[in-house]
Amino acid sequence: MSSKIQVSPLGPGHDPVKDPLKGLNGVLSGILICEAITVLLILLVVLKVDNGELWTTFNWAYITVIGVLHLVMAFAQRIPGALWIDLALQVPLIFGFFIHWSVTAVGIIFGIVWFYVVKMRSEMVQRMRGGYLVTQHIGSSADPAR
Repeated sequence: MSSKIQVSPLGPGHDPVKDPLKGLNGVLSGILICEAITVLLILLVVLKVDNGELWTTFNWAYITVIGVLHLVMAFAQRIPGALWIDLALQVPLIFGFFIHWSVTAVGIIFGIVWFYVVKMRSEMVQRMRGGYLVTQHIGSSADPAR
C-alpha cells in the first residue's frame, strides 16, 4: 500500500486562511465540560448505591479529582499536547471499575467519543496536507473570484 498523499485537483495550496485545528479546540473544550459534568454526577451514584456503602473518602476524592481535571483541561486546550492529556484522562475512568461499574461505563462511552474526535482530527490534517480545504486556495490562481 502506498502512503503517498493525494493532492487536490487545485493543487496543494497554501496554509489555510483559518486554521481548522484551532476551531477544534472549542469542540474539545465542550466535550470536556460535558464529560466533567457526567463524571461529577457519578458522585450521586456512589452516594446512593447500596445505601452509601461506596461513599468512602478515596472513592469520592478519586471521582472529584478526575472531574475537576476535566474542567481544568477544558480551559487549557491551547497548550501543546492538550489532546494527549485529554486522552490520558480517559484511563482512570476506564479503570474505575473498582469504585463502581458506572465509572467504567462513562469512561468507555466518552472513550468512543474521543476515538471519533481523534479520527476526525487526523482526517482534517490529511485533507490540509493534500490541499482539499477551500481556504487553502483563496487568493491563488485557482480562485475563481480572482
